[in-house]
Amino acid sequence: MDGKVWLALGTLVAVGLAILAAVLLTRVFAARRLLVDAGIPLQDKALFWVAVVYTVSPVDLIPDPVYLDDIGILLLALRALHAAAGTARSTKEPGTPA
Repeated sequence: MDGKVWLALGTLVAVGLAILAAVLLTRVFAARRLLVDAGIPLQDKALFWVAVVYTVSPVDLIPDPVYLDDIGILLLALRALHAAAGTARSTKEPGTPA
């Protein structure tokens, strides 16, 4: 394989990772709507903002053409936000409005 093929393949992977990071970022914002409930702990609300700032920040663990670190942070935030929302939802008394 010559250099042009590797460059095209690398570009394709970088674009794919950027799209995945963008999709996950929108999912984190969607999960934030679940945080409107006052029963969500502050640490989970802060985790949302940390994930967003890290994703858009130019300072990364891995340089930005490779979005693996951003994707990992977003996945961690999504998991924590959904777990916190599920816990808050299950602790609500039956019959109370959501």
